[in-house]
Amino acid sequence: MKSSLSLLFVLAATLVAAAPAKVAAPKPAAPAAQSPPPSVPLATPPTVPARTWVLIDYDSGQTLADQDADKRIEPASLTKLMTAYVVFTALREGRLKMNESVLISEHAWRAEGSRTFVQVGTRVPVDVLVKGMIIQSGNDATIALAERVGGSESAFVQMMNGYAQHLGMTGTHYQDTSGLPSPNHYSTARDLAILSRALLRDFPEYYPIFSLKEFTWNNIRQENRNGLLERDPSVDGIKTGHTETAGYCLISSAKRSGMRLISVVTGSKSVTERESASAALLTYGFTFYETVAVKNAGEMVLKPRVYKGAEKFTAAAPASAVHVTVPRGQAGSVSVRSEIHQPLLAPLAAGTAIGQMQVFVAGKLALTVPLYPRPAVAVGGWWRRLVDTVILWF
Repeated sequence: MKSSLSLLFVLAATLVAAAPAKVAAPKPAAPAAQSPPPSVPLATPPTVPARTWVLIDYDSGQTLADQDADKRIEPASLTKLMTAYVVFTALREGRLKMNESVLISEHAWRAEGSRTFVQVGTRVPVDVLVKGMIIQSGNDATIALAERVGGSESAFVQMMNGYAQHLGMTGTHYQDTSGLPSPNHYSTARDLAILSRALLRDFPEYYPIFSLKEFTWNNIRQENRNGLLERDPSVDGIKTGHTETAGYCLISSAKRSGMRLISVVTGSKSVTERESASAALLTYGFTFYETVAVKNAGEMVLKPRVYKGAEKFTAAAPASAVHVTVPRGQAGSVSVRSEIHQPLLAPLAAGTAIGQMQVFVAGKLALTVPLYPRPAVAVGGWWRRLVDTVILWF
């Protein structure tokens, strides 16, 4: 017994001598206190002809300008973006195929409002129905897809509301798949921006459909109602909407010099006004802001020590790419401060936050991002656990 204790004390003395004086990560430099003068002085957002609107940066998700963005509105056919989100999910999971044919029910055929002109009792390819829903905004094609994926339109609507909750669309509730007026069918400009960003992020393989200017089905040529696709080559989507009570609505997305913006305009008085409003907002965003890429997804920020693990170190990294949007000319004012929750003890799962990264713009905190182990760290052997236990005593 005495010999075992002596051995342990000798081990402890050796480890203390070898152990680092501190286990904390190196203290990062303080963020810049001052920012350089902007290359383009920031202006106030334009006054646009719409009831509610919002402009966001796609990469950072930041709101650049808005008016009544959280006010409840009637989304009209902008509803079909959520229908598309659910349909795209089914396509990705293999529950639906683009080349399969869908039987057109009488319920779909009798749909009110805009139509893709599918006939009851016929079979129409999913590819055509998706284009009819997005380009022509056909309610008949939309209902046909909903019935195929959900079994019924009402069941599909439940899926839509579930995805809305999952995406954080707290001001949204769906009553149907097409966007017919109803007191229980509503959204907000901000929620529609969240949904649009999720569509681009989660389904880039299907996004090119939104930029198609026309398609032909059954010898009927059907044009995209988004006139900005013709007016501005940087615009590649997304969707129009209109009812008498909702007014004219438009969600537009454009990419210029690597920067992508999304504008949501609702309640304009005409097609011309909604397009002019969207164009003005996009121009404002591209003129006065720029997007800074801070870190890539999985890119190492720190390499902290891990105790009692199979590996002594792991990389601390963000789960997704980190961007920040700043006034144009302020990219040099972006700084980062990172820290690790010390001490780190194995096991460390890939989804367990082990620290955080703070991003500052001109010395002011802009966002905080959790950091995760890359790779995960399993528990080490008995000797590693014993050695690290002794080190942590001191």
